[in-house]
Amino acid sequence: MNELERLKNIIKSFSVSNKTLAVAESCTGGYISHMITNISGASNVFDMGIVCYSNQSKIQLLNVEAESIESYGSVSKEVAKQLAFNIRNISHTDIGVGITGIAGPTGGTKQKPVGLVYIGFSTNEKTDVYKYEFKADRISFKKLVLEKVLDYLVELGK
Repeated sequence: MNELERLKNIIKSFSVSNKTLAVAESCTGGYISHMITNISGASNVFDMGIVCYSNQSKIQLLNVEAESIESYGSVSKEVAKQLAFNIRNISHTDIGVGITGIAGPTGGTKQKPVGLVYIGFSTNEKTDVYKYEFKADRISFKKLVLEKVLDYLVELGK
């Protein structure tokens, strides 16, 4: 099943269960929000998407603690967790997704290589963060992140 079919099913499932969603994206630059809004009916479940590419935007728009960025870096479990939790609270939605990573081909280090991404998911019950490393070009990287987001949203829609 392709991404659009999966998204249609997720939106239908969320609509039936009255679940709402918001996304804070860094390295995906709005791609996740773009794909969600390609589906008719998305407005029933999708509240907002914020592209927070710079550290300053993460701090100003999404209340990420500057100390967390200084201590752990903007590409970290801690920042992804705050992005997911804070976007959910700001938007008053049921689910918040926070994404931060290094799409490449530059910007990586030994500790944080190109292709590293942290994806956070926040609900009223808990906030989880998952770490992935994808060996892919920028566009493929974004598509792989979307697949992981969809995997999780399918589970939340059940």
